[in-house]
Order: sequence, then C-alpha cells, then structure tokens
Amino acid sequence: MNKLRLSVALLALLAPAVQAAEPRNSVLLIHGGAGVVRSEMTPADEAAVRSALERALRQGHAQLAVGKPALEAVTVAITVLEDDPYFNAGRGAVFTHDGKNELDSSLMDGATLKAGAVAGVHTVKNPILLARAVMEKSEHVMMVGQGAEVFAREQGVELVDPSWFHTEKRWQQLQKALREEAAGQAHADLETAKHFGTVGAVALDQQGHLAAGTSTGGMTNKRYGRVGDSPVIGAGTYANAQCAVSGTGWGEFYLRAAAAHDICARMAYLKETPAQAGEAVINQAIPRLGGDGGAIVLGADGSIATPFNTEGMYRGWIGADGVPHVALYSDEKLPSPQPAPATGP
Repeated sequence: MNKLRLSVALLALLAPAVQAAEPRNSVLLIHGGAGVVRSEMTPADEAAVRSALERALRQGHAQLAVGKPALEAVTVAITVLEDDPYFNAGRGAVFTHDGKNELDSSLMDGATLKAGAVAGVHTVKNPILLARAVMEKSEHVMMVGQGAEVFAREQGVELVDPSWFHTEKRWQQLQKALREEAAGQAHADLETAKHFGTVGAVALDQQGHLAAGTSTGGMTNKRYGRVGDSPVIGAGTYANAQCAVSGTGWGEFYLRAAAAHDICARMAYLKETPAQAGEAVINQAIPRLGGDGGAIVLGADGSIATPFNTEGMYRGWIGADGVPHVALYSDEKLPSPQPAPATGP
C-alpha cells in the first residue's frame, strides 16, 4: 500500500512536467503582398494566386506537422512564393530603373532573437535562404550587394543567371513607369510602386516558438540602390517570444514607423491583441504619415491579424488540421483560428 501511495504521489508530481511537454497547436500565416487591384486580375490570375498561396501553406505546414521549428516553416513557405512569378519576390521581382532585379529579404527567430538579412542581390535564386545563411553561418545580421553574393557562393546558396528573374509582366510595368516619368508625371514611379507584391510568413511551432520572414523585389523603377523595409529587422520583419510580424507596403513609411517592432511592442507593453496592434500601426500610424499597405501578425497563443488598407492583400493561414484558408480581396472574410491556452509554463 505504501508503494502504491508513493507511485501515485510521484505521478502527481510529474503531471505538470508531462503537461508542459505536450505540443501546442501550430499556425502558419502568410501574405503575398498588399496593393492588389481587382480590376487587373483575370480569373486565371486569381486561380493561380490562390493555388500558390495554398501550396506555400501546405508545404510550410508539413514542416510544423512533424515538429520542426517555426523558422523552418517560414523559410519553406517563402521559398515557394519566391519561385512563383505572380509575386514580387524572387522570380517575379519587379525591375529597377536600370532594368535589373534587386532582391531583399530577412528572417528572424523569435525564440533566440537571432536574425539574418540581405539587400540588393541580383543572382541569388532564393534570397530567404541567403538571409538564413547570414543568420546561422555568420556573425552578422545584414549583408548587401556584391558582398552578400560572395557569401552566398561560399555557403553554397544557389545562384542563377539574372535572366531567371525576368518576367514579361514586370518588364512591361517598368516600361509604363518609364513612359510616365518621361511625360513628366510627378512621382509616377511611386504610383506604380503601390502595386506591392512582397511576400512574407510568420509561424508558431509545436514548442510555442515564433518566427517571421519577408522577401521582396522592392519598388518598380527604383533607383540609387534604394532599400525598403523588407530586409530591415524591426521595420518589415520582427519576431520575439510573444509576437511575429511581416509587412507589405510602402517601405519608406514602414521604416519611419519601425512598423513590425512597434506592433510587437504594443502587444508586449499595452497588452493589445494582434488585431488591435495591427490596426493601430498599419491602419492608423502609417496612413497618418502618408503611406499604405498591410501586414500579418501572429501571437504566441495562435491568434492572428491581417490588417491592410488597400483594395486587397494576398493572404492565408493553416492550422494543426492542415486545411489552408486563403483570401485576396478586402471583401473576402478570412476565418481566424481559435487561440488555444498555453500548455506550457
């Protein structure tokens, strides 16, 4: 009898530890850019975009389903979107004023606050993979231009001929911007740039850790080595233990607002939800400055928000059940996952 009582007592002591080890519900939330113009989308375009978003969600979720970290899901999902010409990242990147593709990307691990970023690269097939290499295989956070490409070669990150990134749709967008500029239309390059296509992902893994990443081709007709918010930690990308954010919009304003970090700060210090913090920064602070765009926000409890102030934003999420949910336009309601109480300490 004494041995039985001892066994029961030991089980009672071990129960909290066992409970803490139980996996949490994982969530992957992605975006393919704000600034969607419905009138410019054909039924074939819509179908292709929805298919690409679902593919990115499923492949990212496959990582979470087998217990891999949030960082892995974010990397995989963004790689899928970088390879798809419908998005302004990787293969579908827009052209600079000089007719080149300049790619930017960043990645952050909320569990460790480690981060990696690259800017102004021309031959890196998947910039998100180079950003991860910077984070994991160097002592730095950001590398730019030729130096970043040298590092990519040293680390075995795949390089491609610049022609890989050329798509006729993006080329014609540049030609339109150049014609407007030649005709003396003020800020024509910035007007064209409102058609954002930046991609991003945020994830919560079974261990309760968060990660965020963003990748972009930048702004059509950009000059002078311009860099926006996407590769800047705290502006376009941020993750910590409570929050993960990836932005898409007019980068100059996201930089000035430190948008991604500000959302997480509001959640930490003002105890706001992702929806409240996202609304305050994306739909209030940035428009007051003159900018627009959107973001995806994920909390440590699995709650999400997808604030944006344009006609549409490519977006979607997938939970533990493996069912993807996607939406393109502002009048499409995207269902939200039910936040689960933390099972750990």
